[in-house]
Amino acid sequence: MGISSDDVVLIKPGKIPTEPSVVTVNCPDKPGLGCDLCQIVLEFGLCIVRGDFSTDGSWCYIVLWVEPHSSSYRIDWESLKNRLYSVCPSCMGSYYLSIVKNRPSNSSQPSLYLLKYCCIDRKGLLHDVTKILTELEFTIQRVKVMTTPDGRVVDLFFITDERELLHTKKRRDDMCNHLLTIFGEFSISCELQLPGPEYESLQRFSSLPPAVAEELFGCELPDKEACSQGPSTHAATLDKASITVDNLLSPAHTLLQIKCADQKSLIYDILRTSKDLNIQIAYGRLSASVKGYRNLDLFIQQTDGKKILDPKQQTALCSRLKEEMLYPLRVIVTNRGPDIELLIANPVELSGKGRPRVFYDVTLSLKMLDICIFSAEIGRHSTSDRQWEVYRFLLDESPEFPLSSSEARNQIVERVRKTLMGW
Repeated sequence: MGISSDDVVLIKPGKIPTEPSVVTVNCPDKPGLGCDLCQIVLEFGLCIVRGDFSTDGSWCYIVLWVEPHSSSYRIDWESLKNRLYSVCPSCMGSYYLSIVKNRPSNSSQPSLYLLKYCCIDRKGLLHDVTKILTELEFTIQRVKVMTTPDGRVVDLFFITDERELLHTKKRRDDMCNHLLTIFGEFSISCELQLPGPEYESLQRFSSLPPAVAEELFGCELPDKEACSQGPSTHAATLDKASITVDNLLSPAHTLLQIKCADQKSLIYDILRTSKDLNIQIAYGRLSASVKGYRNLDLFIQQTDGKKILDPKQQTALCSRLKEEMLYPLRVIVTNRGPDIELLIANPVELSGKGRPRVFYDVTLSLKMLDICIFSAEIGRHSTSDRQWEVYRFLLDESPEFPLSSSEARNQIVERVRKTLMGW
């Protein structure tokens, strides 16, 4: 017998727009569950403003206070509940069983589909399409954008369906009809299909030149601000981040007391790092932001159930956590032949999952800056110690932001970084 979704996930929307909604999850525990739940919350355009989570190793209880990052963003609370419920272990309720029943055989991962959308070009188009796909719970895995001389755009999105229903004709027809209806006279055609061998080349990611890769990935933590293009208005705030290790307060756990600048994905980045390092969190509390700072207390253990007592191991853990929560993304503008390219990179979880809503946020930033995107692509890049997800955008010249100007490039980098971090 399964556990009712109402017993596992409870969502209490705020009564007024300024009141956070409360998400409660009460279910069997599994490694990395907190990270998986936070990733889904972020995918729905929500920020976690407070959090409490505890586990005895077998059962966990998690409470997240959340609010939309934008007041204009509509949240489908029922869909969020279903998504959260689907990642909870041993919760074989009706929603999860319906997914398993409708999932194609021999499929452990959502199938990749190719969406080919052709339309008349206009400013902000790529973000507008991305926004619709995100609201419909599609995840963009790869993208190719091509602009023709006659003012048309061919967008090739390689997508997966978080509802895992794209193999049904109704889901495919509904998505195409939605796009064609929303964009009306700008639409030319919309096709959705499984990518065949002829599209294999479209999924290939252009290799990064060694000099660009060095600029994007070669910075060490103390030099991050020197490596990124342009001064950061948050540099002084970032310098005040601290992690204190305490092995005296608890007889069984190491306590990490973290204080750092607020950013919308903070708890996700900390839990993602803990998940990848096999750090078990028995109890955690994320306090509300005060003057742009957050405090987080974590009672942790190693996988063998012991404290972290080795000073070298403590130093390595704190250094990794600082890097991941302060600099989870790399943003640069560089030359690509005669063109100007914006690159964004973020580390990929060991499970293979990428960071939520990066493509959405970057295209939103460029739309707000009134900068057109000539082409875009998403791919993976491996360095000596990890894999990265890399987003590449070839930018069109803009009267307000002449791309030959270093000042304009710095402004683009700063605006994109602020949007990604929620500043």
